[in-house]
Amino acid sequence: MTALSTAPHSAGPASARSSRARALSGTVTVPGDKSISHRALILGALAVGETRITGLLTGEDVLRTATAMAALGAKVERAGDIFSVWGRGIGGLAEPGDVIDLGNSGTSARLIAGLLAAYPFTSFMTGDASLRRRPMARVIEPLSLTGAKFASRAGGRLPLAITGTPVPVPLTYASPIASAQVKSAVLLAGLHAPGATTVTEPSASRDHTERMFTYFGVDVQSTGTSEKPYKTRILGQPELRGKPVTVPADPSSAAFPAVAACIVPGSKITLTNIGINPLRTGLFTTLQEMGAGIVFKNQRDEAGEPVADVEITAGALKGVHVPASRAPSMIDEYPVLAVAAAFAEGETRMDGLAELKVKESDRLAAMQRGLTACGVDARVEGDTLIVRGAGKAPKGGATIAVELDHRIAMSFLVLGMGAAESVAVDDASAIATSFPGFADLMNGLGAAISADA
Repeated sequence: MTALSTAPHSAGPASARSSRARALSGTVTVPGDKSISHRALILGALAVGETRITGLLTGEDVLRTATAMAALGAKVERAGDIFSVWGRGIGGLAEPGDVIDLGNSGTSARLIAGLLAAYPFTSFMTGDASLRRRPMARVIEPLSLTGAKFASRAGGRLPLAITGTPVPVPLTYASPIASAQVKSAVLLAGLHAPGATTVTEPSASRDHTERMFTYFGVDVQSTGTSEKPYKTRILGQPELRGKPVTVPADPSSAAFPAVAACIVPGSKITLTNIGINPLRTGLFTTLQEMGAGIVFKNQRDEAGEPVADVEITAGALKGVHVPASRAPSMIDEYPVLAVAAAFAEGETRMDGLAELKVKESDRLAAMQRGLTACGVDARVEGDTLIVRGAGKAPKGGATIAVELDHRIAMSFLVLGMGAAESVAVDDASAIATSFPGFADLMNGLGAAISADA
């Protein structure tokens, strides 16, 4: 085994071009679920003994979390595709000796802020240019109620100094938004406080934290639905023991080959071991409504998470209305859904997308600009993205400025697989944050992605 001591560094900007693909075929496994990977590392650092993780996403975002856990005193080692974390127990993390650099990972920043709020030392977090633009006030506000102190740039932006509280206070917090990151930050702080910590959301967000807490032995109670107020209650200061974790393949990463298979005529692919948590399957539901052939096979559970093999077959797509209530279950998949909508017959209306304005880029504006440049009728009205397809391949032929956003880059490379003319992205380097090996995997299925001269 080798110790994990340094975070990865991205290569410089590298443009890429995607040309019209032949019918996609084959069976592949996409990288491990990013959300679950972050949480497995964090819970492993808070448990006593070894947590052995199989299938961890080795993209840069997750490796930043691994490096941060090592900086906080956990022992993190890697042997091939298996990661082992020897944790320090609840309350046992140590003051880091340097600034924690989280690269492009907003999940790392918000979840680790929840951890650090519960420790009586001062620590510092920063990130790359994109992460330093993203708002952290949504976690600073509730975490300040525990007694922790925060100093940030204007708007709650990184770099961020955190002085945790010596006596963590359990919270009862009503979040104004359904956000798994906000909920998880508060619950991670609550793990260190005596008594019950409760978070209420207007509707259910991703529940990976609750599932993994339960798997590690935390007393968790959840009530509510995806469309009604959702309450999560945990009891703090549990004794956590290291456990083996198998990370399912990421449904957000699966979205890209899935949409590609939907829009390239004659395609039929199978994606194995995909997480099908019902709070993550909004894209599959929407593609089925649009007319795509999607079948779930070999359904089973892994470490408290439902998984399945997903078979996708190309078919004629039609425009649909995607309600705002579905946004929490597919918030990261809207860019590539907009690509599917560009090939569909009629209007696709996607409501409730305010969250997309504060991702790695303003994804609403980025998708509208890029789709328009590719000859697609696309517009933004408030928090709604409207795409009108003609039921055939759009023109393409554009070079897209991705603004350090991995999902924008991958979405337009997918568009190029079915467009009349090839599509280029100005910087594909950010793709490594979530989907290392993306181009190779897609080319193995029949795509034609290459470095752009």
